[in-house]
Amino acid sequence: MYDRFILHNVKHVDGEEIDIVIEDGRIVGITPVGQGIQTPSQPDNGVTASDRLGVPSPSLSVDGITVYDGQGDYVSSGWIDMHVHAFPEFDPYGDEIDEIGVKQGVTTIVDAGSCGADRIVDLARSSQEAMTNLFAFLNISRIGLKRVDELSNLEWIDRGKVLASVDTLCDVIVGLKARISSSVVGGNGIKPLQTARRLSSETELPLMVHIGSAPPDITEVIPLLERKDIITHYLNGKKNNLFNEQGQPLQVLVDAIARGVHLDVGHGTASFSFKVAEAAKQFGIAPNTISTDIYRGNRLNGPVYSMANVLSKFLLLGYPLEQIIAAVTTNAAEWLGRPDLGRIRIGDAANLTLFSLEQESAILTDSEGEQRTTNQFIKAKGVYTNGTFIKCEVRA
Repeated sequence: MYDRFILHNVKHVDGEEIDIVIEDGRIVGITPVGQGIQTPSQPDNGVTASDRLGVPSPSLSVDGITVYDGQGDYVSSGWIDMHVHAFPEFDPYGDEIDEIGVKQGVTTIVDAGSCGADRIVDLARSSQEAMTNLFAFLNISRIGLKRVDELSNLEWIDRGKVLASVDTLCDVIVGLKARISSSVVGGNGIKPLQTARRLSSETELPLMVHIGSAPPDITEVIPLLERKDIITHYLNGKKNNLFNEQGQPLQVLVDAIARGVHLDVGHGTASFSFKVAEAAKQFGIAPNTISTDIYRGNRLNGPVYSMANVLSKFLLLGYPLEQIIAAVTTNAAEWLGRPDLGRIRIGDAANLTLFSLEQESAILTDSEGEQRTTNQFIKAKGVYTNGTFIKCEVRA
């Protein structure tokens, strides 16, 4: 941990240029550029340490003060990814926490049901050795993603183990996860979701529901969701999606939004379509949160690659930068009930993401294999979290 760390020459998404002064991991100052770099030290040559620190290149430590020159890059509160798979023992849906966290510019991840009651304690334990903050949705199937048809046997939904896990890990578990698509539920149709609804009521935890191929039909699934429940993969291009052939939203989606159901992207290998996303934008159905559904395979081989890559797709779609960043900061923090994770405020623990908007050509690919060329993309540069500044190590 740095005694004093100054993030110099950065700007909010609204363009305001600032320095952020951090001591012992907490924000102690937010000032116009240059005013935050102050120290009483006076070297023999008459040049103050403050003067020497004025133009770091890009990182410099003097007299116990570390300064990182952001060189005009953007800063936001730390990015939050509401849908990842961070249990590396499971294949194919697993990865190392920090590989999909701080190294991506993401300071907080929410594992989306990798583990059920059988392994959720192991997931929570592994997070203690990571720099990335972790929350989790508990898979209602006790086996979690040990198998990819985890709801095909209703005996794997163990009410007692769900309740015990929620009680034991109340500081980690933020909701229950049910993957409701044909390859997962087998012949059980809507029954696992009905059970999930009862468990949600009993635990007072919201549901995150994965939608995909039928059966069950999407018109059976969505009416069971309530306020604060999450539809993840809402922009998928499968036949059983939330928009008709003309690109219009189905009535069940319109009704769900009116009830306060939360819309999450969950890009993943097979769940984001440029065409569906364009239809959603046309009808004003924007994501509440933008998430990756990232794991080792789609991180290394695409089409996800990184949080910055997914965010860049929404920039290409024409969403304003402020709205895009809100979807991975304030919106996600509000859903988690942790407003401190979505703000930059004096007195709070420093939880920051540094990123740039690169004016270069790049090719972006959706889950349908459609490629589009963009002339600008978002690039994660670094994070400050848990008392440490970490440079990012991922492609754009």
